[in-house]
Amino acid sequence: MADANPTIGELFKSNVVTHDDLNALIDAVLAGRMNAQEELAEGYTLDVAAAVKANAFAPAVLRDKTSSTGARRTATRTAILLARAQKA
Repeated sequence: MADANPTIGELFKSNVVTHDDLNALIDAVLAGRMNAQEELAEGYTLDVAAAVKANAFAPAVLRDKTSSTGARRTATRTAILLARAQKA
C-alpha cells in the first residue's frame, strides 16, 4: 500500500476493510442508499456513488432490469474494490 490513496481492494487484502464492511457497502448500493462519503476503517472514506458510476460495467448491470441479484452484487463489488479510498 505504498500509494497514498489505496484501492478498496488493497485495503481489503490488508484486512483494513473486512468482508462485513464490503458487504455493507454492496447492500447500500443495491438498496439505493449511496451516501456521498462512507467512512471506512483507519480514517479512509469512499464516495460509493462515484465509485460505482466510474466503473464502465457496473452502471449498465444495475440499470438492466433483467440482471440477476448475483450479477448486480458482483458488478457492485468489483466497482467498489477497484475504487480508490480517500484519507479522511
